[in-house]
Amino acid sequence: MTTNPQIVERLNLAVEIARAAGDLTLQYFRRDDLQIERKADQSPVTIADRAAEQLLRERIGEQFPNDGIVGEEFGITNGTSEFRWALDPIDGTKSFVHGAPLYTTLVAVLRGETPCVGVIHAPAVAETVYAAAGGGCWHIREDGAAPRPARVSKTAQLADSLLLTTEIRTFAKRPRDAMDVFQRLEQQARLTRTWGDGYGYLMVATGRADVMIDPQLNIWDLAALQPVIEEAGGKFTDWQGRATVHSNDAVATNGLLSDEVLVITRTG
Repeated sequence: MTTNPQIVERLNLAVEIARAAGDLTLQYFRRDDLQIERKADQSPVTIADRAAEQLLRERIGEQFPNDGIVGEEFGITNGTSEFRWALDPIDGTKSFVHGAPLYTTLVAVLRGETPCVGVIHAPAVAETVYAAAGGGCWHIREDGAAPRPARVSKTAQLADSLLLTTEIRTFAKRPRDAMDVFQRLEQQARLTRTWGDGYGYLMVATGRADVMIDPQLNIWDLAALQPVIEEAGGKFTDWQGRATVHSNDAVATNGLLSDEVLVITRTG
């Protein structure tokens, strides 16, 4: 377990506020009167996204006023400390607005440019994974349950794997069309599903899926994922195999499948 008190304090807050923000989103989930707006990129946004991010920012500001923040809905707040928070109040707003429960709240802390804390909380299914660098990955499977270690699967061949992604057509929206990457992975995997967004990475971290891939992401989508996957024993990289959250794509595996998957993603 990490013993750095600065990181431990931020991990504890990150878990607490991710769950609080998730609880807030549930007040709007599956409501018939929920108003849906469209951003400039035509992605949906709701009052739940904005209210949840406001809650996250307020709680961070109360305890760590010198930390920076970058969030999907309200952009960048500069800080003076070495820590910066990355927030996605509803990762999977498309799922949320259609009443599908596989959306998540993502909270991360970066020290410099490297994530040191990650939380993926799925409020509608009462499931959370969280990690700090050097502290392992922990899984809460239902409200009130004690955390238990999260570990990736032991699947050793792509042909035996469950492959997840968020949205298939986004592969064609990369600067270089990467639909061939998805099709090759799908052909080689045993099973493919779009149980995506942050929940797909939670699935990999807990050993219920073997590969999760996305072709287009932002820092608030990415930052929480790396600590969670790595501390669960997996491998998190961009499509070129770099262990970074500063590319716009990601692939998470149980580690055993990484080389086999990267042979394909490097072509895209």
